[in-house]
Amino acid sequence: MAEPKVKETTLKNTKLSTVPLNWKEVYYTNCPLVSASNVDEGLGLTKKEYKKIGVKFAYMRSTPLTDWYPHYIHNQENLIRFGGLFPPIEVHADIRRTRLLGVTQMPAEGGVMMVRAKDDIYRMADLEGKKIGISKSMNKIKNDWWRIQEHQGIELMLRMNGMTMGDIQLVEFPYADDWYNLPEMMVATMELSIDLWLKRDHKRDLAFRPLETALEEGIIDAMYMQTKPLQQVSEATGKFAAIEDLSRYPDWRLQVANIPAAITCTDVMAKEHPELAVTFMKGMIRAGRWANENKRAAAEILDQQTFYRDIEHTYQGIRDVDLVPNLSLLNLAAVEIGKNFMLKHGYIKNDFDVHKWAAPEFLEQAARELLEEQWKKTTKSKLPSAAAALASAGRIG
Repeated sequence: MAEPKVKETTLKNTKLSTVPLNWKEVYYTNCPLVSASNVDEGLGLTKKEYKKIGVKFAYMRSTPLTDWYPHYIHNQENLIRFGGLFPPIEVHADIRRTRLLGVTQMPAEGGVMMVRAKDDIYRMADLEGKKIGISKSMNKIKNDWWRIQEHQGIELMLRMNGMTMGDIQLVEFPYADDWYNLPEMMVATMELSIDLWLKRDHKRDLAFRPLETALEEGIIDAMYMQTKPLQQVSEATGKFAAIEDLSRYPDWRLQVANIPAAITCTDVMAKEHPELAVTFMKGMIRAGRWANENKRAAAEILDQQTFYRDIEHTYQGIRDVDLVPNLSLLNLAAVEIGKNFMLKHGYIKNDFDVHKWAAPEFLEQAARELLEEQWKKTTKSKLPSAAAALASAGRIG
């Protein structure tokens, strides 16, 4: 008996919806991963920055007029996204032009290979001839980031063990992935992105570990999973074990598992309303600095929306991570690796220059304005009146 055909979602059979454009409003969206944006949901620093310039700052789904697609295809001009790397790469390559405002790298989440704990499989070599699962979204509107991550991780782990895809059986699992504008998903609005996770037990929700059931039932012999966050939740059941871990290698090139997390805005916002992008980056710098100085408190906030097992595991995961977004040469090189993999394997059609995509001027301006504000605040308490701006001060002597 033939398998039932999985529904395919396309722009032809889907109606997209976004709130009417108003440049006195800026919306944000983020992924449930480690970022200054997710920390800021417990602080509200970015909203305060926008209040200073008279602009409303709100979560993308705070209005019922916007569906979930802007998070993936950036079809909203006044939106800023902070999330996984692969969707914004596809957007910039194939859908519309954006600017890369900053990234945050998790240096030890490259991925693990999970097997059933009861099986006599302890090395990658033991998987020769065996079945490794890979998911496949049938939603053609959005990026299939989950599959790209699995594909890249599997290929790398095989390579690090002297194997190739030809040594294993890759078993594909298509799924509809069509919930982004369903009526039941559009009814409820959310003040913060964290509200979505507070309504569900996401650390135990198998929707975020789609191949785990197939592994447990023996349909496949192994599956890819991100190091730490999802791995910890899966292993806590006692049913699964990791036989390979890319994060244990010294090579930073192995850690591009839908990361570095990227901040992007549309090219229209960057050109016509650059102050909105600068204001967002001011909020991210402030939230990132707070998180760096208060790692355990930041872990408590992040635990509510990420996949680490609990607060302590979240803290261990972020302990050595710089949560202030940057555009360092090292992190841009990691972005390049992700982009090149997507291009090589047909996940994007068009190539682009990562360094031209990057827009460090917004991060630079945000840092300068924060420094100026602190300079004025400090000197005002020490002098009769606030000192002149740092850049305009004359030379003494």
